[in-house]
Amino acid sequence: MSTDSFVESTETLKKTVPLMMKYKVPITPTNYALWYTYTKQQTPELNLAIDQGIAELGLCTPTLCESLYQEHLANQTEQDVRQVKQSLTAMVQELSHTMMDALSDTEAFQSVLTKSFDKLETAEQNGLSLDDTMKLVRDLIRESRQIQASTGTFKGQLSSAKDEITTLREALAESQKEANEDALTGILNRRAFDRDFQHYIESNTPLSFILLDIDKFKDFNDKFGHLMGDQVLKTIARRLKVNCRDYAQAYRFGGEEFAIILPHKMKASARQQAETFRRAFERISVIDKKTGQRVNSITASFGVAEKQPNESGECLIDRADSFMNQAKKLGRNRVLPLN
Repeated sequence: MSTDSFVESTETLKKTVPLMMKYKVPITPTNYALWYTYTKQQTPELNLAIDQGIAELGLCTPTLCESLYQEHLANQTEQDVRQVKQSLTAMVQELSHTMMDALSDTEAFQSVLTKSFDKLETAEQNGLSLDDTMKLVRDLIRESRQIQASTGTFKGQLSSAKDEITTLREALAESQKEANEDALTGILNRRAFDRDFQHYIESNTPLSFILLDIDKFKDFNDKFGHLMGDQVLKTIARRLKVNCRDYAQAYRFGGEEFAIILPHKMKASARQQAETFRRAFERISVIDKKTGQRVNSITASFGVAEKQPNESGECLIDRADSFMNQAKKLGRNRVLPLN
């Protein structure tokens, strides 16, 4: 390194670190690379994106830093590895859910067989009409076809994978601990939420918070299977991403719960945004690949809360959660509070 380049790098360093501290950016290798490039003004698109983010938020959240690094600085190898991890994790989750559905269908078929055998024994002892016998046969044929379709789907997806699926899931789970995206839905995960939310709370940034839960999701899973449940989660996530505006950010909070942080937004604005989400969910339509049945009954219940002065993050989340639970008790598919 020449003397000039060393001096230049030193001057850039002197500017970069205070800038990161000013905007409360953790000094990690990727963040430093991002802000060093920003200070050097080497990538106009990056500088514009950071300037717009700071103008809107007053700071640069960990998630925003990560996304800008991936978009502007990460090399192709880093991006490819990241994509492979996400794809493999999604595949493992899908296979796991297919296996659970197949086992559930098998147990149901076993129950049908047991009842049918009991009826046959009764018929042998007491006699059974022709119509009753034919009905019993038709029921067995229908149930047999359903289990055949279920096991066929599982066989086609799982193929020759056996014990390797467990090993792969454990390895991928370990590697995903540092990831910010939920592998199934593609939106930000709980880890990213915890980091961003804490960042906003510590910087006293005004914000509103939305917590939502898909209505009767367990019943939906039990009726249509986990693969259909996964499809609903993916569709919900896509609707959230499409409808988020003005640096509002959506996260998979856990299971069938999703969270949205709306920086610099009052409760009235956040409630209006939640209504937009609610109406978008009502228009969701998914098809059960097993039966070809179209399902149009996807709804969610919402709780909205605006951060109060000196309020902790835990209290803010608890208030939104309380409103969400009230929405469910009052009939679901609604946003609370009303005003």
